[in-house]
Amino acid sequence: MKVRVAAAQYPISQHSSFEAWASHVHQWVEDAAQNEAKLLVFPEYGAMELTSIFPPNLQSSLQGQVFEFSNWQEKFIDVWKTAAQLHKVVIVAPSLPIIVDGRPVNRAMVFSEKGYVGYQDKFFMTRFENEEWGISSGEKVLSIFEADWGRFGIQICYDVEFPIGSQLLASEGVQLVVAPSCTETIRGATRVHIGARARALENQLYTAVAQTVGNALWSPAVDINYGYAGFYATPDKNLPEEGIILLGEVQKPSWVYHTLDFDLLEQVRADGQVFNYRDQQSIATKLLYHKVETKIVKVG
Repeated sequence: MKVRVAAAQYPISQHSSFEAWASHVHQWVEDAAQNEAKLLVFPEYGAMELTSIFPPNLQSSLQGQVFEFSNWQEKFIDVWKTAAQLHKVVIVAPSLPIIVDGRPVNRAMVFSEKGYVGYQDKFFMTRFENEEWGISSGEKVLSIFEADWGRFGIQICYDVEFPIGSQLLASEGVQLVVAPSCTETIRGATRVHIGARARALENQLYTAVAQTVGNALWSPAVDINYGYAGFYATPDKNLPEEGIILLGEVQKPSWVYHTLDFDLLEQVRADGQVFNYRDQQSIATKLLYHKVETKIVKVG
C-alpha cells in the first residue's frame, strides 16, 4: 500500500476576520489535494494564527487567549471538517489549546470524509508550555488512526523526542508517525527532526515532520518560528541509506510532498539487515505514574 503525504511548512499569518482565515485554510487544503496528497499534516500550534482576530487585550495575553479558543472551537472544527470532506482527504489539523476538565491541553484534531474523527493530545510539555503558558499534559491515550491505506499515529513535537509513544503505536500496527511541531530555534527544530529520525530507525517505520516557519511578532505565543518539513525512514534495504527521505527548504512557506510505500517497510521488517522493529518489541516501555492506553480510530 502507498499514500501520498503533504507535510506543511506553515507560516503563522494575520487575518482580518474568521472568514478570511477559513478561506486561507481552504486554499492550503486545496493546493495539497490538487497535488494528489491524501494525508495532510499541519504543524503544532499553527492554529494560534486565529488569535489575530481576537481583541487586542487577548492577543497579548498568553493565558487569556487559551481560554478564548473555547468560544471558537465549534467553528474551528467546522472549517476543517468541511475542507476534509470537500477534498476527500485526511487532515491532521494544526494543534491548539483545548480546555479539558478546566485545564488547557495541546490537541491535534484529525478530519476525514467522515468529518471530525478523533484527536491526539500531547503527553510531554516543554518548559515554555509548562512554566509560562500553563498548558498541561493531556490524557495518556494514543490514538491509532486507521485509513484504507494503513495506520498512522501522531507524536506532537516534544513527544517525538521520546521512544514510548512511537514504540507503542508501532506495536499496534502503525507504520507512519507524524510529528506536528512548533519551534523557535535551529536547536529546537533539530531536536524534533533527530527524534523523528530515531523513531523511524527504532521501529522501522516512516516519520513525517511538519513545522511552523517565519515570524509572527504580534503573537506572544508563536512570535518566532524556525522550521522545515521532513520525511524519514529506517536506513535499510531499498530505503535511503541515511534514513533521510526528503527535507524541505528551511523557512519557506510551502507543502512538502512524498509518496510512502509501506510494502518496503514490511520487506525490511521481514528480511532487513537488522531487526530493529522486532527487537524493540522486547523492550518494556511505560510511564511511571500513568498507564498509557491505545484506541483505534477509523478515518475512512
